[in-house]
Amino acid sequence: MPTHDELVDIPVGEQHIAGTLVAPRTLIPGVLFVHGWGGSQQQYVARARTLAALGCVCLTFDLRGHVETRSQYETVTREHNLHDVVAAYDVLAAHRSVDTTRMAVVGSSYGGYLAAILTSQRPVKWLALRAPALYKDSDWELAKRNLKAHQDLEAYRRLPVRPEESRALRACTAFTGDVLIVESEHDLIVPRQVLVNYREACVAARSLTHRVIEDADHGLSEAPWQQSYTSLLVSWLSEMLFGAKISKQVTQVKPPSAEAPAPTELPENPDSPSTIV
Repeated sequence: MPTHDELVDIPVGEQHIAGTLVAPRTLIPGVLFVHGWGGSQQQYVARARTLAALGCVCLTFDLRGHVETRSQYETVTREHNLHDVVAAYDVLAAHRSVDTTRMAVVGSSYGGYLAAILTSQRPVKWLALRAPALYKDSDWELAKRNLKAHQDLEAYRRLPVRPEESRALRACTAFTGDVLIVESEHDLIVPRQVLVNYREACVAARSLTHRVIEDADHGLSEAPWQQSYTSLLVSWLSEMLFGAKISKQVTQVKPPSAEAPAPTELPENPDSPSTIV
């Protein structure tokens, strides 16, 4: 178990003697989960419990415009939701057991986009992006739900985008921690070009791992795909926690066999594909 030393002053009568207090390191990594548009924190509670068992403090939360604040769905903007992510990060970082030098952020789809931008505003050591979405920098204060049609995202996401053209990609360019990018092989919402844009932006990352979940769709609508993602995430973060060196690589991950038990987490995005942007 890692330890830390602390010099202490020991009063003895009218004198003082020097000592060194050696104690177990009590601070542990913090992991923030950011769900996608149309999702909720409940989709990540099971994964958070798994990672907590590894020795992490995990936080899931609902972005504004979802669940109890669903009434704001029509008006919430990216600016609002970015503030949500920063506020959630600050709550996690303030936890008495969290080591703020070892913070991980896990984001899916829209949550991955917000997580990337977060790294430009708060210290993050590990960044995991599953099918991260991409938006034009324009219309920042336009209601989020209107971006798909207003920005013609279906066409935009099939284009090469340079980091200087995207706030999220610029943040990735400056990020110097470890990165995990997870792609769904048959993603009709976030096509491969978006993943390429993110991957190519991570030029300063200490390590970059890219995985492809075979046959999976954007929302991981089948249990084996969810299991594959959970396994990838837990395995990668375990390597990060224990300091294993990860080489830059791209592989495909086959879903578990049909005999594998169904996970307890929900599909990544419960809405229909046409509403997920």
